Amino acid sequence: MQESLSVDGQAKRLHSVDEILPWGQLFVYGLQHVLAMYAGAVAVPLIVSAALGLRQDQLIYLINADLFTCGVATLIQTLGLGRIRVGIKIPLIQGCAFAAVTPMILIGKAHGLTAIYGSIIVAGLLTYLLSPYYSRLLRFFPRVVTGSIITIIGMSLLPVAVKWSAGGDPTAKNYASPLAIGLTFVVLLAILLLYRYCKGFISTVAILLGLIVGILLAIPLGLADFSGVLRAGWIEVTTPFHYGLPTFDLASIVSMTLVMLVSMVETTGNVIAVGEIIDKPITPDDLTKALRADGLSTVIGGILNAFPYTAYAQNVGLVSLTGVKSRFVVASAGVILMILGLFPKLAAIVAAIPAPVLGGAGLALFGTVAASGIKTLARVKFDDNRNV
Repeated sequence: MQESLSVDGQAKRLHSVDEILPWGQLFVYGLQHVLAMYAGAVAVPLIVSAALGLRQDQLIYLINADLFTCGVATLIQTLGLGRIRVGIKIPLIQGCAFAAVTPMILIGKAHGLTAIYGSIIVAGLLTYLLSPYYSRLLRFFPRVVTGSIITIIGMSLLPVAVKWSAGGDPTAKNYASPLAIGLTFVVLLAILLLYRYCKGFISTVAILLGLIVGILLAIPLGLADFSGVLRAGWIEVTTPFHYGLPTFDLASIVSMTLVMLVSMVETTGNVIAVGEIIDKPITPDDLTKALRADGLSTVIGGILNAFPYTAYAQNVGLVSLTGVKSRFVVASAGVILMILGLFPKLAAIVAAIPAPVLGGAGLALFGTVAASGIKTLARVKFDDNRNV
């Protein structure tokens, strides 16, 4: 939606990406974005912590630091940093890069946590500096390429949703049980029905309402466990260099820099996908701002004992499905993430959402991403030899 404004007698168009919604809607839509990406956001600290044999208190600290930094990174990307030209100012939520998991584990086992954070800081700085040069490659991304990338992103995420649908943990006794799969189907059906037959505000929060339906069903079925809420602390403040000053190992820096190069490609695909959805052409300068935000957020992640950061594809589907294109909605999600990072009990409530419930939402979201890519490909003129 675009609305007309009159400034000094001249009509100007306000793009829907810059629309500021009422506070209540910002919170509800923002919460919906947080729920869509939460499982992916906490997966990285869970995997890294288990592989490095960290204590429970260290794991909790990692999760809190990650959520808080996710929020900071999202605010940088959606609101920008003014004259220094950082942040693309479109509805992109930031999360920790999955590509960094294996290198972080290897670095941590060989050199410890301080070497992980040293390599993250340097890789973030290099990403920031390389962004303008990498962005020049955008001209090699015509619609046939961008459509293919968007479709691949959606298709590559669908197996994650399928795993959630089965219960999330393949080693669990009830993995892929009829009860879990049935719950996933009910959540997916609820989302599709709400989106298809409801109008206005209700259809735009179909994912959130579908998750609520799933949670309410999961509790009597014994598929929801909220015991972690009782064990979680009330407040946890993330402090810089909590595990000591960073150390710098050349091999670790090289491997983390390669991770960031992969993340730059991922961010490029997500930026182009959102640009297609919100009908905003992406320029090399826009891409530079987005990648600089990734780089700066990654530096902050290293300082705050967190991870490398990149744009999350999960939320691309949510923008497409709901049609809510305001970047301030995602900025509100960033604020919510920061609050969750400061108050572990709130984070534990979100973490208690059963995997099959997330699976139903994931199938809707990731399928929408793939459909968006196919829609882009449908506009390609394949009779042009340059597109074959």
